[in-house]
Amino acid sequence: MKALVFGGSGFLGSHVADALTSADYDVTIFDKRDSVYRKKEQKLIIGDIQNHAEVNECIKNADIVYHFAGTADILEAQNNPVETVKNNILSAAYILDACREYKIKRFIYSSSIYVYSDKGSFYRSSKQAVELLIENYSEIYGVDFTILRFGSLYGRRANEFNYIHNAIKQALTEGRIIRNGGGTEIRDYVNVLDAARASVKILENEYRNSYVMVTGTQTMRVGDLLAMIKEMLNNSIEIEFNDEKMLGHYEITPYSFKPRVAKKLILDYHYDLGQGILDCIYDTYKQLSKDGIKTKFDLEKNNFREAEVK
Repeated sequence: MKALVFGGSGFLGSHVADALTSADYDVTIFDKRDSVYRKKEQKLIIGDIQNHAEVNECIKNADIVYHFAGTADILEAQNNPVETVKNNILSAAYILDACREYKIKRFIYSSSIYVYSDKGSFYRSSKQAVELLIENYSEIYGVDFTILRFGSLYGRRANEFNYIHNAIKQALTEGRIIRNGGGTEIRDYVNVLDAARASVKILENEYRNSYVMVTGTQTMRVGDLLAMIKEMLNNSIEIEFNDEKMLGHYEITPYSFKPRVAKKLILDYHYDLGQGILDCIYDTYKQLSKDGIKTKFDLEKNNFREAEVK
């Protein structure tokens, strides 16, 4: 079966592409750039999700379509509302309409738990809008779908829009982590490898035309997470909290708005948060070393070893 992954060169999308390949799907990635992680058996289409003709052309050869492209950072969305509408809503309409035209077997959309919130600014409202579009395309045209509402993702291949990645990078390069807010904020952390496996599991028929929460089972205060990172680095970094709020983010719970009820998907096994953070530290350290960026730690000297993540 042929799977097309929009945004398949990105953080989550690249892992989902790999999980699909491992499950013997014929995977094509559509993105504005190639990925160093792309497997040789994965095809690549360089394109723009805002180009209706390009989107339409690549979908006609697919059986299932994943949509992980668009603006994924709250602050970026807040600073660029019009571009966010184009990236997140208009592009989704192009993709959905092509799915309708070519009778795609399933459309899978990467949404967020922020759809439950009154926070999240234009990022949240764009996700809510696309969910409504999906519902309309399903009701009127019979487009089968699965909407995935993700919690806070972390793990390998994370970029500068990922908080845990940025915190670890700052710890390694500056010997400190600066956090806006008091650290009492609560997040549902999900390893991206678990999120990728869940994104394949939902192709089972029971998740057809469903809303699925992928928030994992590991809820933690941000301050406790940072304390964990500090302890893993032998308590040799400082954690600094300031009074500036994280604009557009919820503190304790996202729940203040009621979209369609979602099932919560719990995998039969998942990556432990501590082991996952340890792996992130090592992975970030390796990337910094590769880029020639000096760090305040010699993890190799301290027998800090890479976690085995399969």
